[in-house]
Amino acid sequence: MIFAFTEEQEELRRSIRRFLEDKSPESEVRRLMETEEGYDPAVWAQMADQLGLQSLIVPEAYGGSGFSYVELMIAFEEMGAALLCAPFFSTVALAVNTLLASDDESAKKDLLPGLASGETIGTLAVTEDNGRWDAGGVELVGRHVADGWVLDGHKSFVVDGLIANLILVVGRTPSGLSLFAVNGDAPGLTRQSLTTMDQTRKQARLEFAQTPARLIGVEGGAEAGLAKALDRAVIALAAEQVGGAQHCLDSSVEYAKHRIQFGRPIGSFQAIKHKCADMLLEVESARSAAYYAGWAVAEDSDEVPVVASLAKSYCSEAYFHAAAENIQIHGGIGFTWEHDAHLYFKRAKSSELLFGDPAYHRELLAARIGL
Repeated sequence: MIFAFTEEQEELRRSIRRFLEDKSPESEVRRLMETEEGYDPAVWAQMADQLGLQSLIVPEAYGGSGFSYVELMIAFEEMGAALLCAPFFSTVALAVNTLLASDDESAKKDLLPGLASGETIGTLAVTEDNGRWDAGGVELVGRHVADGWVLDGHKSFVVDGLIANLILVVGRTPSGLSLFAVNGDAPGLTRQSLTTMDQTRKQARLEFAQTPARLIGVEGGAEAGLAKALDRAVIALAAEQVGGAQHCLDSSVEYAKHRIQFGRPIGSFQAIKHKCADMLLEVESARSAAYYAGWAVAEDSDEVPVVASLAKSYCSEAYFHAAAENIQIHGGIGFTWEHDAHLYFKRAKSSELLFGDPAYHRELLAARIGL
């Protein structure tokens, strides 16, 4: 059982960090969050062609690089620190994980190569206007017709749903929960951008009106695969939250060293020291939880469902607290639009709610360990 990163993994981290420092500075984040698409296609192509990020966990048999989930965790941690505006989370954490969790070999061979190369932007549409992430909240209907399947209903809070050209949709059929693939230009599909707190991660509402769809796997057999995919997506989000929380801690410490008040750096005051110390403890604990969860996925451990909810609940609270304390330590300037502290605060809050809030995951954790 090895928890230290290899030299190759550390070099991957350094490469991603250099790339993001060049391609995702604060000025670029602010520019992209104001656009409807929310990403730069040229940078997206570079992520695929130069770094091979979209292909990290896709097996070589499907056109990917075949790395483990540990490498993906490194990528998400760095992206969270940089607030990268790109459909990476929706494509890899959601679409790729969902396809890998399915037992449809034909769909994997057809769809994964495009996702791995960056040619296809994917996402997963689960929740609806009720905001529920569990199977009981799915009301969209899939109907079998003469030439295939059609979908009727809606999905909401779909990450990058406006730009995705492959949408994996969870629907209900007479046999139970089923998974479908819908092309972004399919007839009967209407997409509407949602106004959200965090504009660095775009969301959309999708309407389906007799929209043609491809059944993935067997009818009524999607529930187990969906649960597995969502656990892995939650763990990827936890890594991203750790990266964001670390940035907030670093920003706070740097400001506390150089902000002079009453003739001395504010970092010398006990109140500020205590805030930074508490943040450090929480960030390191969150990192441990996220790393262990990533290792569990890489080892295909039976612990994944348990550690996924543990990591999501703890990392959500640690990131939100770090982002809030970052604003407090910066004082008045931290509340201004010109400072990037509010961007991390908004990402922290939206990430806290994505896939269910900490209370939901603690309840899920209790159920999964039999309490």
